[in-house]
Amino acid sequence: MNLREVLRFSFQALRANLVRTLLTALGLVIGNASVILVVTISMTSRDYVLEQIRGIGSNLIIAYYEAGNRTGTSVEADFVKIADVAAVRNAFPGRIAAATGVMTVYDQMAIQGKVRDVKIIGSDEQYSRVRNLINAAGRFMQADDVALRNRVAMLTEKLAIKLYGSQSNSIGQVVKIQGLQFTIIGTFREKTDSFGLSELSTETILVPITVLKYLTSEERIDPMYVQARDPGDVVRLTKQVQALLESRHRAGAKYYVDNLTGILAAAENIALILTIVLILVSAIALLISGIGIMNIMLVTVTERTREIGIRMSVGATRRAVLTQFLVEAVLISVGGGLLGIAVGVAGPLAAGYFGGIDIPISPISIAVAFSTSFLVGLVFGILPANRASRLNPTEALRYE
Repeated sequence: MNLREVLRFSFQALRANLVRTLLTALGLVIGNASVILVVTISMTSRDYVLEQIRGIGSNLIIAYYEAGNRTGTSVEADFVKIADVAAVRNAFPGRIAAATGVMTVYDQMAIQGKVRDVKIIGSDEQYSRVRNLINAAGRFMQADDVALRNRVAMLTEKLAIKLYGSQSNSIGQVVKIQGLQFTIIGTFREKTDSFGLSELSTETILVPITVLKYLTSEERIDPMYVQARDPGDVVRLTKQVQALLESRHRAGAKYYVDNLTGILAAAENIALILTIVLILVSAIALLISGIGIMNIMLVTVTERTREIGIRMSVGATRRAVLTQFLVEAVLISVGGGLLGIAVGVAGPLAAGYFGGIDIPISPISIAVAFSTSFLVGLVFGILPANRASRLNPTEALRYE
């Protein structure tokens, strides 16, 4: 009996008990759909989390002075200064995309009829690039604004709406900070919300750092941001920035200099572990499906004992009988697997077509699902097929 005949007889046998065949394959449908959906969801979730972390600042290095027990002018001299930011730019011109510093003060302002404390931060034209800010209205601060000490200001979009009703209405308005008048030139928001964990809050005003330093009692950059051009250079550049800061200040001054590489690595590891756990859960469904196929095929062998005896009596070899039942088991598992793959792929495609959500489908997960389906049918079909091939033809013909 050639392979073509084996397939034809297998299809006839499965079609004769179509409902049972479909119910047996249902476990593979669920298992394979689960594998594809689990991998797809985990990849999408991982990419989303990593994108959110990168959105705070890609290849970002953060530096600031860690105050110790020293006080007074000696401590003030240890603070990171505007000159330190310039030194970093000069020391690593080809390796950094941007470097900037932030100074912070507070002032009171009437917002919607109530006097509230508002955060005033000073920085320069590179701040928007480092912190991935989005210009909502007007324009960003420019290099001339910083160099000429222009009294210009940018508001967070929520503060602009609270003060002037809309972002567009705020452009050109004058706001008083520390007794000085500043002209509002634009509004902004974070590309990725840091939920108040950074120097930016929902009610923040951004002004040139060259102006703000005259409104504070001490010049203190906290923090300094450095954006590396190459992601692979972040760790080495972090150490070199720390060494540069320490060399420009007194011996023993301690500076915190770190990057987001550790957070990104931790997020990737968590995503990987979750993916493995979810795939193992899906694998259990496939295992249960394989056991179901084996049980049904064992029942089928018992039901078709007389048929097996007749085939053997007219010349069918044990190998032909073994192949026949093994192919039937593989057809059930592969058929259910293909249907499960179709269901698993249909979910992301439907989300993209109807909801406009781009969900990537992993070709590897499809290949793994199909391979697993084939192996499940092959492995769990061996026992029933082997049992059928070992039946004694004489006893099989007597079976009622």
